[in-house]
Amino acid sequence: MPGGARCLRWRHSYNKPSACPVASTADSLVNIYICGQKHFGAEAFTALLDAGHRIVGVSSPAANKEGKTDRLKAVAEANNVPWMKSGLLNENTIPDGVDLIVTAHSHDFVRAPTRAKTTYGAIGYHPSLLPLHRGKDAIIWTIEMGDKVTGGTVYWLDEVMDGGPIAAQEHVFVLPGDTPETLWKRDLAPLGIRLLTEVCNDIANGKVVKIPQNESIATVEPSIKR
Repeated sequence: MPGGARCLRWRHSYNKPSACPVASTADSLVNIYICGQKHFGAEAFTALLDAGHRIVGVSSPAANKEGKTDRLKAVAEANNVPWMKSGLLNENTIPDGVDLIVTAHSHDFVRAPTRAKTTYGAIGYHPSLLPLHRGKDAIIWTIEMGDKVTGGTVYWLDEVMDGGPIAAQEHVFVLPGDTPETLWKRDLAPLGIRLLTEVCNDIANGKVVKIPQNESIATVEPSIKR
């Protein structure tokens, strides 16, 4: 499909995720492989399926810390989509015919040989305004550093952690008293589902956006031990 250009969307969201525009469906579909876990992975699966795309496979943990079936695994099995345990996806195990890998709350590193087996590569969602707050605990550092504005970024995976070109990005405000949990549930998680869906729809419709990150302002924070 031909490439295209699109301005990054800068909108704000307060305390009503439903106020964000719902991503429209695609004119055509993309064959998607999802790597992820938990509620966010399951929500991404459902949103992309509802948008008209074909989910051809899923990689996730088998169970959560409580021993219950991972939510992404459960929704995949309910829709008869093949499942693979996290950490096993590579250039030899990825199914044929995958157009795009979508990572949704995944800590697996999707390497170049695996991405090369797809039509477009791989995208992921990071809960910060990349290139700021690269790293696993971006939301925690947003709160710790007293940021008043943050956001979410869909970006193309490459060999640099959270460093690939930007496909879509929007900001939200950090409200007084916010915790990482409230900020994620109220704004950043719903934003991520919408942006991932919109980018997949754009790709299906022939628009592929890749804007390089500005390395001169990039920040990387360490993971916080729990």
